[in-house]
Amino acid sequence: MKFCLHLVASLLSLAALFAARHVNGVHGQFMGESLGLVIVLLSCQVCFHLNGVDDLLVDSKTQIFIQKILKSAGAGLLIAAILFYIFPKLSPGYAAAAASTGFLIFGLVVLRPIARTVIRRQEVKGTLIVGSEAVARRICEEIRNDEASEAIRIVQYPELVRFAKQDSISRIIVADTPFQEGSDAAQTLIDFKLRGARIESAMESCERIAGKIWVEALTPETLIFADGFRPSRSYLVAKRLLDIVLSLGLLIFTLPLMALIAAAIRWDSSGPAIFKQERVGFRGKKFTVYKFRSMREDAEKQSGPAWAKANDDRVTRLGGFLRKCRLDELPQVFNVLLGEMSFIGPRPERPYFVDLLKTKIRYYDLRHYIKPGITGWAQVLYPYGASVEDAYQKLQYDLYYVKNLSFALDVRILLRTIRVVFRGEGR
Repeated sequence: MKFCLHLVASLLSLAALFAARHVNGVHGQFMGESLGLVIVLLSCQVCFHLNGVDDLLVDSKTQIFIQKILKSAGAGLLIAAILFYIFPKLSPGYAAAAASTGFLIFGLVVLRPIARTVIRRQEVKGTLIVGSEAVARRICEEIRNDEASEAIRIVQYPELVRFAKQDSISRIIVADTPFQEGSDAAQTLIDFKLRGARIESAMESCERIAGKIWVEALTPETLIFADGFRPSRSYLVAKRLLDIVLSLGLLIFTLPLMALIAAAIRWDSSGPAIFKQERVGFRGKKFTVYKFRSMREDAEKQSGPAWAKANDDRVTRLGGFLRKCRLDELPQVFNVLLGEMSFIGPRPERPYFVDLLKTKIRYYDLRHYIKPGITGWAQVLYPYGASVEDAYQKLQYDLYYVKNLSFALDVRILLRTIRVVFRGEGR
């Protein structure tokens, strides 16, 4: 829905500008300028995403929303102006660029109330969570953490029948399925479905709403028969080719920067600039990962293997900056080029922690059926974690990626990663 809103606003912007120029009798140059106008709109849309405008579409005050889109649009115009300075033939003219941006902002402001109404009506109005108390409450917490709820009720199976005639129920989440064929609960669920209500399992609902696989509800039958968990071979080949092209391009453009960072690390603290560590990769194969050193050289001399944590006192002054901007991970481009990693995938873990987590968390090994990545779905959605519970939460996001691996999902992760880098939100 949010993507559709941005698309419609952009199309309205182009249409309005075309209509205005048509009325004024200007025809010949419009097609030549259209590419430049598309660049302007794309620059604005990228800045909207990087500045978090998507997150403000539904749950924010209008004043805050307008302030954000004005700042983002200004940044988008600046980026477009730089591009037009480098490639002047693409320029549609400053007046046309400003006008298209103005129409875009106007379209977003006008369409926003409609989008808010549609989203809120479609998502959670009149939702029942049916099942045992403990499981139902856990799935309810997952939903409320990721979705604004208007009317979510938890009911037991014997209570379900009294809701049968309520047309306000639009969705039913089945937390567990202890009902038998021919039971009142089964007949009531069938009745709801045939009258248009959406019936979902707990795992389906968690996946759709929260963007993760609820490991607690995962079973061998689900893994075997569910859609997904079977990556396209053609896409894996295309993904590898893209990794090679991007890693070569990134190496060429960032070699001077990497040399500067390496020199700064040696000046800031004693020890090598490049940090090497063994990690577990694709199908459990071990490899050496390369990073710029962001901690003291003897960081684990006393403690032994330990997770990095927020405000870690082992991080050097320069290391803190490198981690926030994700610059410490630049040398992993060599791992990508060697085929040990991909740009996008689950983060590779150390063998010590893999052995530990395999004994604590079911299905932890499933994350190793995809090449590890420099960035990933868990990294852009889950805050910093340094415990078994955090590893469990990250695994749910990693399994979502394994199940739904696609070009569209990779693009979403890449855009979110760019936003993290520009905001300095890395860890």
